Amino acid sequence: MATGVSDTAANSNGKFSGVRALIFDLDGTLIDSKRDLALSVNAALEHMGRTPLEPDTIYGYVGHGAPMLVRRALGLGATDREVEQGLAYFLSYYRAHMLDNTVTYPGVREGLELLRRHPMAVLTNKPVRFSQGILDGLGIGHYFRYVYGGNSFSTKKPNPEGMNVLLRDFGAAPEEAMIVGDSEVDVRTARNAGTWSCGVSYGLGAEGLRLYPPDLLLDSLLELAPYLTARF
Repeated sequence: MATGVSDTAANSNGKFSGVRALIFDLDGTLIDSKRDLALSVNAALEHMGRTPLEPDTIYGYVGHGAPMLVRRALGLGATDREVEQGLAYFLSYYRAHMLDNTVTYPGVREGLELLRRHPMAVLTNKPVRFSQGILDGLGIGHYFRYVYGGNSFSTKKPNPEGMNVLLRDFGAAPEEAMIVGDSEVDVRTARNAGTWSCGVSYGLGAEGLRLYPPDLLLDSLLELAPYLTARF
């Protein structure tokens, strides 16, 4: 495994070398959870007497939190009461099945090990109890000093509230922090908080990253460390 500074990192002229705090999205960035999410959504739809959706359709709804995921799956015309019922069933089913098929993406474990000298956190729109449970269940929870979810604050990403709390937690200025994520939600969160953004190409939000290009785009988390250690 190469751990030196790559040519691409060198060509960045060390502009990310001041980053010392890393904040990661969860679904689509650290973990491939799409199958368990799709199965849980369809279980909720069947419970509500609705027709199951194709998995690819459900994947497009991921990233804005569980309530929005369920609302989108139920479709136009769904009442608040129906969303509430569907969400309750979804959360109950997902709690029991969230680790059935979910795994870390290739390179995530090795990448986190290379980055461990940096203080790290997770900021996701997934409920925090599920997020912490998945991280611990997959054996990577120890890498993160803080884990904040979609119910940790009064707002969700791309609102910068959670990011601003993490900057205070880490005692870091915005230019000393980087958000790593797979979607436009993460890039917009970084812009709103004034931090750097790093996109990963393997997640669920490739189309969004084309519309909202991050400061850095990687194909694997293994590629990130050289950008943060290069100094010129």
